[in-house]
Amino acid sequence: MREMTEKFLGDAFAGESMAHMKYLHFADKAEEEGLTEMARMFRAIAYAERVHAGNHLGVLGGLKSTADNIQTCINGETFEINEMYPAYNAVAKLQDEEGAVRSTYYALEAEKIHADWYKAAKEAVDKGEDVKVGTIQICSVCGHTREGEAPDKCPICGASKDKFVQF
Repeated sequence: MREMTEKFLGDAFAGESMAHMKYLHFADKAEEEGLTEMARMFRAIAYAERVHAGNHLGVLGGLKSTADNIQTCINGETFEINEMYPAYNAVAKLQDEEGAVRSTYYALEAEKIHADWYKAAKEAVDKGEDVKVGTIQICSVCGHTREGEAPDKCPICGASKDKFVQF
């Protein structure tokens, strides 16, 4: 693929991915405000943005084997743990941006767990096996990820058990 086309498709993938997530959050807000049809519209259009992002990713050759995809995840999580979030958190602290300090800390702590899970998954797939994972709990406040039962209190942000979403 030519450089300019690859660049604009990469930018389009990023933009569509952000729109997808933003619209899902907008839907949640509309739902909170009792605007259920508005929420449904946001969710529908978010899905369309996901389709667009997937199309761009496919053209870019970004969908590979599960083993390759897991390695991509490991690389991304490792970058976020070792470089991105520590730097972002340090800048947020220097600028007294408490919300950004908290947000980047929450993400950093969750990414550490995600990286470990992806490494274990990579070992399984390299043996030709599926990963063995039980019930997954995600804290809806900070993204803390764990297997098994939700704790009474999130170890990262202190949120109560009812803030965990089960997968």
